[in-house]
Parts: sequence; structure tokens; C-alpha cells
Amino acid sequence: MHVWKFGGTSVGKPERMHSIRNLVTGDSTRKIIVLSALSGTTNALLSIAESLKANQVDEAAEKVEHLKAHYDSFVRELYKTSEGLAKGQQIIENEFSFIRSLTRIRPFTAKQDKELVAEGELLSTQMFQAYLEEQGEKSVLLPALEFMRIDADGEPELEVIEQKLREVLKPHQDKQFVVTQGFICRNPRGEVDNLKRGGSDYTASLVGGAIRADEIQIWTDIDGMHNNDPRIVKDTFPIRELTFDEAAELAYFGAKILHPSTITPAKMRGVPVRLKNTMAPEAPGTLIADKVTESETVFKAVAAKDNITALYIHSTRMLNAYGFLRRIFEIFEKYKTPVDMLATSEVSVSVTIDNTDNLSAIQAELSQFCELEEPDYDQTIVCIVGNFSADHPGIAMRVLKAMEGIPIRMISYGGTEHNISLLIHGKHKADALNALNKGLF
Repeated sequence: MHVWKFGGTSVGKPERMHSIRNLVTGDSTRKIIVLSALSGTTNALLSIAESLKANQVDEAAEKVEHLKAHYDSFVRELYKTSEGLAKGQQIIENEFSFIRSLTRIRPFTAKQDKELVAEGELLSTQMFQAYLEEQGEKSVLLPALEFMRIDADGEPELEVIEQKLREVLKPHQDKQFVVTQGFICRNPRGEVDNLKRGGSDYTASLVGGAIRADEIQIWTDIDGMHNNDPRIVKDTFPIRELTFDEAAELAYFGAKILHPSTITPAKMRGVPVRLKNTMAPEAPGTLIADKVTESETVFKAVAAKDNITALYIHSTRMLNAYGFLRRIFEIFEKYKTPVDMLATSEVSVSVTIDNTDNLSAIQAELSQFCELEEPDYDQTIVCIVGNFSADHPGIAMRVLKAMEGIPIRMISYGGTEHNISLLIHGKHKADALNALNKGLF
């Protein structure tokens, strides 16, 4: 069984939903189809929520009707029969009736906010499954809210998901296509919640891992993962194969095609992930697996993560006094703030973070036992990924030579065999990506 996920642009127009139907019926493989909301819908729903939070009820109502008009037009083009159209129109009426009811609740809380944003996936999946039925395909809609669960920290409960998914799949063994929502889930209180932006990729990986799928396919609008950012660098090319570790590094450090959390459940269960292009389905895309045939390629790809803040921490005593690093990282743990990069010297520690929500509190606690410099804001981490084992000499030299003339604030090398990370000011990002593309590829 396969799990195929389609993003917002892949389902953003009626003709693209028609194309997806042709794709999924192109072979005899039984599939779970995970869909995102139609492109633009999540942003529209978030805009409605912002108006409601500001108590701008009339403005919110106008936005709701504008969005409904888009869906009314969409279903008229999607379905081919009067029966199919009638069912599609009923789906739209039902869901927008619920959306309107949310706009009348006072106060508009985080609970209603998440229920509102979930409507994007609820709409797209119902519409697509109804279209499959209209076309005579053996399909069923399986609501993600029946099996997707997160814990109090917002982390998926994989064992619970596995158990519930087996239960809800069991009565539908005769169905060739199972359609479900990406992104949405329930929290420990049983409320509608989500896996954050980009979470449909995560859903596909969780589902694929839970059922031990033969393969997970993530369908987007580009030909797999590229060796560099094609929006900034000319002459990039798709990477045919990556290991799980390499792909995880690239996703975490800014490769936009893949959600950073996607790889973990697939890696845990050994399920290969393939990145494909709905606009060019014949393109091979990128295969991500435990072992790949191109593993000897030294440099695989470059990615960049923006909006990084660097903190410089100096010990009032010698750094090798035991407990110093522990005290530092206990503070970051307390405020649930991950550290991306770390560099140490005899009396200093430098770290980078991408979440500054609790920066003032972190600084206040750190200042009780160490001295702090003014943080550096607007930094970028440039991540070079590849096969950097000890058998490959001269790797660091090639990277630094390529970066000649670009100021580097921090370097991380040796933490894994797959990643060299450089911290630079964000204004040098484009120059750095182009320089590395020229120097390494």
C-alpha cells in the first residue's frame, strides 16, 4: 500500500484535481491519499480569524462570503454530472454553514481558531472523494480527526495513531482509495488541533509509518529536492537520491519542499519517501531511503535557514568548571527554545536560535551566572549536506574556499557526517548560496 500526499497547489484548481485522479488511478496500487487545503484557503481562513480576533465581524463575514464564492465556482468546474455537482454543492453549504457559526461565537478563542483553519482540509478532501465516487472509483473518506492524535507538547502519538488507524481502516479493505486530511488532528482534550504549517507532509509520513507502507510519495509543484534554492541560484538541479539523515538536515535548515518533521516517522519504520512533481509526473523526483546508490557523492545540496539570532555567552569562571553548559541548556529547555548551532571556546559559548519569543526571559536567567553580549539578529544558517566521512579529505577547505570573501560568524563541523553549517548575516545569503553552488557543484 502507498501513501500519496498532494499539496495546496496540486489541488488548487479543478483541472488539477482531475489530474490527481488520473495519477492515482494510473496503477493498481492501493493508496491512502492525503490532501492539503486548496491553495490560498488556509491564508484566507487565517485572515478571517484575525478579523474576528479584532472584533471586526462585518469584515470577517465579507471574507467568508468571498471565499465561499470561490468554492461555488470551483465545484461547478470540478464535477461532470448533475448528481456530482449537487453533492459538491451540499458539501460547500454544510462546511460554510459551520464557518458562519464560528464567526458568531464570542469571544473568538484559540479553540475556534483551530476549528476554523481545519476547514480547508475538510473541504478539499470531501470534494475530492466525492469526485472519485462520481467517476466510479472505489473510495472512502477517512476523517483524520478519528485517528490523528498529538500529546500535550504538540507531538504526534505514533502508537495511538497506529492503533486507531488500524481500527478505522479495517472495515474498508475493499476500497482502492482512502482519502484523508493532512495537517489536522486532535489534542489530549479531544479538541481540533493541527501539526502546524506544512503539517500535511508530516501526516503522510505518520500514516505511512503507521501502516508500514511500501512507499510514501509527496507530490508538489517542483521536480524533487534541488541541490540549492532555485529562487536564488541559477542552474540548480534535482537530487535523485538522499539518505534519511541528509534529507532531514536539508529540511530542517530550510529546504522548502519538505516539512522538517516529515522524515522522522518514515525513517523509524524504514519506509522510503519519494518527492514528485504533479506538473511533470514523468520526472523521477527525489528518493529518500536508508541506503542510496549515490551515497559516495561528497556534496549533495545546500539549504539556508533565515531569521536566526546568535547569542554570545561568557563564563565568569573558566568554562571547564563542570555544570556550566548544563545550566545554560537547562534554561533553553525550560523555555522550550531549540538551539540550532553551538560553538565553544575556553570561556565562551555561542548558540543560535530561531525562536525569540522567550529571549528576554532566557537572557535574564543567563545573566545571573554569566556575561552576555548583545545578540546578533537577522542571521542566516547556510547548511551544506553530503557524505563527509573521514575518508574524504579536504572537504572543509573546499567549503571555506568557496566562501572566500563572505564573512562567517560561526562554523559547525563534525557533529554528523552529513552537515557543515555556517552562520552568516542574512544580507550575504544570496552571495553565499551562489558562491557555494559555483564552488561545490
